[in-house]
Formats: sequence, structure tokens, C-alpha cells
Amino acid sequence: MLESKIQAKLIKKLESDGYYVIKLSVTNKSGIPDLIALPPGCNAEFYEVKQKDKKPRPLQLFRAKEINEGGYGTVYLHDGETIKI
Repeated sequence: MLESKIQAKLIKKLESDGYYVIKLSVTNKSGIPDLIALPPGCNAEFYEVKQKDKKPRPLQLFRAKEINEGGYGTVYLHDGETIKI
């Protein structure tokens, strides 16, 4: 399944759960996750969407570490399956 289709399904699901979802297409830092999801009354969650059998690039893993150390959680999605790092 294409990443864009995975993203669309994820956005629809998160929004139906009350999240405010933003697609991050252009940022000032390379390697930033694809989506930021703001659940009601909670910290932000960042999502990096990958096709099945594709892995995050080293820079994406570095950015995830930065975000996690800041107190947020990064969740990577592989064809709809969530893996938290």
C-alpha cells in the first residue's frame, strides 16, 4: 500500500478519535515525521509513515530521538501496524 494511502487512513482514524492532525510537508528540519497528531488534552504525537518492509532513514531516527528526548513520543507506521520507538 502506498504511504499516501496509509497516511489518509491514519488521518481519518485519528480525526475520528478526536485528534487534530497536521501533515508536515515542508519543515525547517529534514527528517521530521510526516504527521503531528494532537490528542485532546495530551502531548503531541509524531507519526512517520512507511510502506511495508521500508525502514526509517538514519536522519529520521535521529529526529525521532530528539523528539522523544523532548518528552513526546514518535510512532512509526508500517502499512498500518504501529511500532513505537
